[in-house]
Amino acid sequence: MSATSYLQASATSDAGGAGPVEFDQLPPHWEPTSARPRLPLGIAVVSVLIALLGVVMLLAGLLFLLNAVVGNVVPSVFEIFPSIDIYGAAILAVLGATLLAIATSLWRQETWALWTTIILVFASTAYLFFTGSITVLFVLFVLLFVYLLAVRRYFY
Repeated sequence: MSATSYLQASATSDAGGAGPVEFDQLPPHWEPTSARPRLPLGIAVVSVLIALLGVVMLLAGLLFLLNAVVGNVVPSVFEIFPSIDIYGAAILAVLGATLLAIATSLWRQETWALWTTIILVFASTAYLFFTGSITVLFVLFVLLFVYLLAVRRYFY
């Protein structure tokens, strides 16, 4: 039975048999919108923590590089990692900038950032497992790994 004949048949039966009711216009065809899902609270917390770690690493690397290149502009009290060399400071600055990019993309719910974070958490968990460091940090990483897999549907 087509939609028009069904509407006419139901209108006929509702009207008490007085004749078919004709409709001028049907409602517009509904199409779903591509709504972006809301940011889960756990992802927001993880994103902020990664961003804070990225800022600390970036500042530590840049402050050490600034002291190494320019001279003693920054007091040595502000050096977070005083025992690294220039190459280590450069790597630290690059890692900090990378973590900031990952945190920003996690906040924007981009899929590549989610999978990058999942891989990093899995690698950290595997490292802790194989070194025999089964501590609270290991349990937190396992819980974070499971949580990241559970909320992957919120990313596009």
